[in-house]
Amino acid sequence: MARTPQAQENTGFIQSQAHTIRRRTIAVIIVWAVLIVAGLGRLAWLQIFGAASLAQEASNSRTVTAKVQAMRGSIVDTNGEILAQSIEAYKIYVDQVGAKSFSPLSCTVKRTRSMTDATYDQLTQERRKTCHEINGKDVPGKGAYAVAQILAPVLKQNPQELGAELAGKNRYVVVAKGVTPKVARKIDKLHLSAIVGTELMSQRVYSDPTLIGAILGGVNDEDTGVAGLESMENASLKGVAGVETYQQANPINPTNGTAKIPGTEKVQSQAKQGGTVKLTIDRDVQWFMNQQLKQRVQDQNADWGIGVVQEVSTGKILAISDSDQYAADSDDALIKGSKAMTATFDPGSTGKLITASGIIQEGLHKATDRFTVPYKLEYQGQSYHDAEYHPNQKLTLAGILYNSYNTGTIMTAQNYSLEKRYQYITRFGIGASTGINFPGESVGLLKNYTDWDTRTQQTVLFGQGYTVNALQMTNVIATVANGGVRLGQRIVEKSTDANGKDTTPTANKATRVISAQTASTVLNMMENIGEEYRGVSSVPGYRVAGKSGTAEVAGDTGALTSVVADYIAALPADNPKFVVGVFIKDARSYYGGATSGPVVGAVGWFLMQKYQIPQSQPRTNAIPIEW
Repeated sequence: MARTPQAQENTGFIQSQAHTIRRRTIAVIIVWAVLIVAGLGRLAWLQIFGAASLAQEASNSRTVTAKVQAMRGSIVDTNGEILAQSIEAYKIYVDQVGAKSFSPLSCTVKRTRSMTDATYDQLTQERRKTCHEINGKDVPGKGAYAVAQILAPVLKQNPQELGAELAGKNRYVVVAKGVTPKVARKIDKLHLSAIVGTELMSQRVYSDPTLIGAILGGVNDEDTGVAGLESMENASLKGVAGVETYQQANPINPTNGTAKIPGTEKVQSQAKQGGTVKLTIDRDVQWFMNQQLKQRVQDQNADWGIGVVQEVSTGKILAISDSDQYAADSDDALIKGSKAMTATFDPGSTGKLITASGIIQEGLHKATDRFTVPYKLEYQGQSYHDAEYHPNQKLTLAGILYNSYNTGTIMTAQNYSLEKRYQYITRFGIGASTGINFPGESVGLLKNYTDWDTRTQQTVLFGQGYTVNALQMTNVIATVANGGVRLGQRIVEKSTDANGKDTTPTANKATRVISAQTASTVLNMMENIGEEYRGVSSVPGYRVAGKSGTAEVAGDTGALTSVVADYIAALPADNPKFVVGVFIKDARSYYGGATSGPVVGAVGWFLMQKYQIPQSQPRTNAIPIEW
């Protein structure tokens, strides 16, 4: 049957639409084919030619550069005995993600029939380089539980508790600190390097923490000195950090620490250990002074005591002791510090040595000049008296110093100007730094003579109206013993930094205070006093030149309710080698010689024996004390 024109038209339209659809479909297919081919080509290129560079870029994006902690240097005594040092310790950290996927490798190799003994032995040896076992047996379980079973015995931790620490999604979790090198080496042999890592840290240790603890001070968690010598010499003691790189995964929880991946660490430069600080302290002398001082403070039920030993010819401090013997790096050592460095007080009668030295040096009087000394003296509208009543006494200037009379001291100084009084006090180092530069060291208080009131103008003659520390007063006697030359005191004998550079502190410049003749005369006058206290501070076979002092000082309320009693001596008097100073606060005994003298005598005897000092020659030139 023939088609109608309308039917033919519809058929042509349908064929035309179908052709259009086919062309469009083919075009879309071609486009997708091109895209797919291009993608596959790019992927193939990356895999064949760009894989290495992409891996490197990925590695670089994960690479972290960090400092490697340097070991802190050592502090040693004058004989090289270690007082403080840093030892190797390790921080142990774990990758929790790696622990979760851990499967222990058995150390047992399955043997086949065709395997020779040599092959079996070789395979067994190779397996033991990477396998895991506990007491010769396979490790039970897998994941964090298995890691904990292997690691806990070495760290001496509970496996269950350690296993709980290992469960999580962090790449860096610290599970132990302060681990010894021996334990760290054991951990390295557990074949867990992809999961467990060790990081070097340091631990500060003190050979005898209370020997000189408050002087040594301590360090903080960053191994930086924050008190005492650790702070004072920090620049010398601190090391130079090294550099390492390691791979860091993206941490699931960044707040829980750096995501260091164990086994990826590479040292770029080695850390340098800090330098060495050699002290002038002799640990034997320090130990003996500590024992004697602490016992005397206890026997006297005193508040505190301070002891100092100084070498006359060098200014070196051989011992500096506190009765409160805090352990180095303790809270007390860091916060309270050393009274020997920080406590100040009126010198009391030991200050009369300065007055006598100045008067003789200025030619105002000789040691043999005669005075009639009353118990009480009215002078320039002020009343002064001595510690105990006595009738008028006929004394030489040497006798006034021997009896330690305030009234007599004022009488000897009537032509001694205020300016000269101040000048000699400062020449002897009062009111100025010792030059040691110890953190928190107090220089005391000394007003200029133009600011002295009427009473202070006289009381400075007998050691009242200004304050000192124990080191300053010890150096006053050492100056006399050294022929009138004041040396800069030292507690650091030599120091170097991490690069070997000499960093030894410079001591105060030597200064002549009085002539050698004046010094000899004053030392002779002091020997009269040393003979007086022979019963409580004797050093058998050796002559002693000393001076005692008793000063009222402020108590807890601020009123003058406390007393510091001191005794400072040079020995042997005929050839002084050492000065020993002892200062005790609020003891049962009131007078310095009786209170502190026994410690001076005991320490003096120890020094003579330790350093094998020849015994003294008999005294033949004593200055008379009466007329």
